[in-house]
Amino acid sequence: MSQPSRLPWPSDAPEELRVVEEQLTGPGGPFEVVEETVLGEPSLVMKNRPRSLRELLEKSAGFGDAPFMAFTSDGESYRRFSFAEHLRLVASTATVLRDDFGVGPGDRVAILGANSPEWIVTFWATVALGGIAVGLNGWWTGPEIRTGIEDCEPKVLVADSARLARLEGADPGVPVVEVESGFDDLWHRHADAALPDQPIAEDDPAVILYTSGTTGRPKGAINTHRNIGAFLTANFFSGARTMMTSPPPPPDQPPNCSMVTSPLFHVSGLHAAAVMAVAVGLRTVWLTGRFDPVTAMRVIESERVTAWGFTGTVLHRVVHHPEVGRHDLTSLRTLGGGGSPIAPALQERAKQVMPHLRFSMSVGYGSTETAALLTSNPGPEYEAHPDSVGRPYPTVELEIRDPDGNPVPLGEEGEVCTRGPMIMPGYWRRPEATAESFWPGRWYRMGDIGRIEDGRVYLASRKRDLIFRGGENVYPIEIEHRLEAHPDVLEAAVVGVDHPELGQEVKAYVVPVAGATLDAGGLAAWCGEELAYYKVPAHWEIRAEALPRTPTGKIVKAALDDPDASGFTDEG
Repeated sequence: MSQPSRLPWPSDAPEELRVVEEQLTGPGGPFEVVEETVLGEPSLVMKNRPRSLRELLEKSAGFGDAPFMAFTSDGESYRRFSFAEHLRLVASTATVLRDDFGVGPGDRVAILGANSPEWIVTFWATVALGGIAVGLNGWWTGPEIRTGIEDCEPKVLVADSARLARLEGADPGVPVVEVESGFDDLWHRHADAALPDQPIAEDDPAVILYTSGTTGRPKGAINTHRNIGAFLTANFFSGARTMMTSPPPPPDQPPNCSMVTSPLFHVSGLHAAAVMAVAVGLRTVWLTGRFDPVTAMRVIESERVTAWGFTGTVLHRVVHHPEVGRHDLTSLRTLGGGGSPIAPALQERAKQVMPHLRFSMSVGYGSTETAALLTSNPGPEYEAHPDSVGRPYPTVELEIRDPDGNPVPLGEEGEVCTRGPMIMPGYWRRPEATAESFWPGRWYRMGDIGRIEDGRVYLASRKRDLIFRGGENVYPIEIEHRLEAHPDVLEAAVVGVDHPELGQEVKAYVVPVAGATLDAGGLAAWCGEELAYYKVPAHWEIRAEALPRTPTGKIVKAALDDPDASGFTDEG
């Protein structure tokens, strides 16, 4: 077994920062890093860490009647809950899930709906029982929803009416609690209930979140209590580091409040917002419904929001909105994004609109399989290196490897690989996919191409097939399979094309069978019957000639618009 290792310290990083990090993570420090065995392999872990999510929930009782979460669709009317009220609702709901539906350790509870307090309470009630909360994608169509339910086999499905309507009256095959009509009983029936107390192990599964795979079929990434706890402690460390290296805040600044615009079926909404808020006593304001930049600005101004975790798409819509100058956004102290660097033009526009955030914006890098973030590029470091996703957290090991799994020299490009306590144990009931995703020693293969320069990580590209549309990962093969199921389609290829707001949009190249006639509207409708709206191509090119292929029959996507191009082929 190879021993854990860390990247070299950046040559231009301030010595003060190095000293602070050593104080925080060294022997006796609040975030002391030690080596332990995790799932049979050596791993760097933080000595002082939560051992289960229920442990965090129990400690949240100390926040009492402090405001916890507020939900609004218009920035004017709110549903508000305190930490104490949340704890009572979770205990009651857990009791009903256990007594009425038989939910216990290892059992799944599927949650399907828009962001809501009911979603959050169901999550916490499930994990408090030692069960597994399954966040089904709220943008899925009826067939996709049925596939997800069949895959996870939940004891019960908690869903809102809008998503249930997509099943068109079909029986999902499991008991259903409709949020609008049936949930009030769950969270009020046992007003004096206590939280469950059965044992929970660190490596017990807590969450399944679905992520598209290269086969086109969604895969359920398992996140354990350890995985999510590792993400939390890494963020606690990051916050402490920032406090120790920043000037004292002004005495009149508003208390911490985070605005959440990410869905709960993503790690950005669940781990980084719903779980983080319980862990640190953070007030959160959740925007529901379709994102509206004016509502977002109104909420920032009226609620005195201090932090916002954005995607490039929604940030673009806010900073380019004609009314952006009419709202007071000065309460914001931090802006953070994840997944990939923010386009330089968008960075500059954000700094023009909110110049007070020039040195407090940050980006990070991670995935569902890594329980959110692996790296962080905060504040002044981000200003100095805006094209980097930053440095790994103290418990993260990271290497760049060649196609054979061998580490490449620093500065050379290859596949980003990582290991540590935040890495998932695998995909739900997908042993083959799990095996393909790891090198020996539990090194997880991110599938992204990148390099390490002077201790920092730089991404050269997303996964070869991946289209990154408005914060959603779209895999072309799923759309290609749907298109090629059309009786009049001979072959199809799908790629991403640049879009100033969404990052990328989906484009399809389609060849009809001999004698058939195709049109973009009909093909879009065909895709929309089985695929979520964001997967339906926005651009179409219908060709009479065959698509370019390699001698082995694989489509050469680089040559779709440039016959002379050479480069990557579609690995399928």
